[in-house]
Amino acid sequence: MAQYLSFILDFAAFALVAFGVFIVARRIEMQRSVRRRLRGDTPQGEVKKKRMVSPLMRSNEVKSPVLQWVQRTTLTDPEERNKMRRELALAGFDHPSAPALYVVGRFLVAAGLPTVFVFSQTLSATPIRGFLFVVITAGLAIVGLIVPRAVVNNRINARKTQIENEFPDALDLMVVCVEAGLGMEGAVVRVGDETHESHPRISLEFQMVSLELRAGRTRAEALRHMADRCQVEMINSFVALMIQTDALGGSIAQSLRTYSSEMRQHRILRAEEKAMRLPVLLTVPLVMFILPTIMGAVMLPPVIDAIRNFLPAMGAK
Repeated sequence: MAQYLSFILDFAAFALVAFGVFIVARRIEMQRSVRRRLRGDTPQGEVKKKRMVSPLMRSNEVKSPVLQWVQRTTLTDPEERNKMRRELALAGFDHPSAPALYVVGRFLVAAGLPTVFVFSQTLSATPIRGFLFVVITAGLAIVGLIVPRAVVNNRINARKTQIENEFPDALDLMVVCVEAGLGMEGAVVRVGDETHESHPRISLEFQMVSLELRAGRTRAEALRHMADRCQVEMINSFVALMIQTDALGGSIAQSLRTYSSEMRQHRILRAEEKAMRLPVLLTVPLVMFILPTIMGAVMLPPVIDAIRNFLPAMGAK
């Protein structure tokens, strides 16, 4: 017993020391990274790696022969294929093979669930038979067709929500950069670099904008492409504001400052809206769980007294 206790104490001391060394090394590395960024000594390879996250010019052709066959046999309509590719890109799956992989995954799930159910019934001691067996098998096939679509929709909504949460902070940073003397293109590059770790999705969008500007596209085209990729209302409004300001020759810094203030107010109103929804949402668990418990605690003593008083009397009669 003493040996086990000594081993546990030694292991705990080792784990504590290792954790302390890790925390100290992490803190030193963070301080060194901040100092390098303040001095402008960030390695060029790291900057290039950050900025070149996604290539600007790439092929949309599927290279795998199997996926090419799947695409030819199932996605024959170009309009439908482009629509599916666009929806998968909104969900974060922007690979050229994404539509074919989605079709294959949907087929595997729709066929796999009934297959697993049928195999499990063959091994069961009391298998399900008759009409119920057919209904469950068909229901699992339908669920297999619905689940991949629900996953894609959930990813789209989650991505839009994350972009909506990240964009106001990136906009505030852009206001600081523009007011400090940077141009619109320089502010886009700077925001894309600085928000790489804290706001990865909006950082990727700004990096794509900077790449398109370097490739020769106009500012309006690059901003419109960002709005098409994101499909978020506040980014659409931001793009429209920047294009209109640029066309009319207005002050970009003043426009960004005004829009940033509106975004800040919009976040406050959205937080207030969520806070006002809490009492309504708390009503459901209150009625389902807390209220029956309170009613049981209140009514239980009178019921017990009634049982104790009436049962002997009824037995005596």
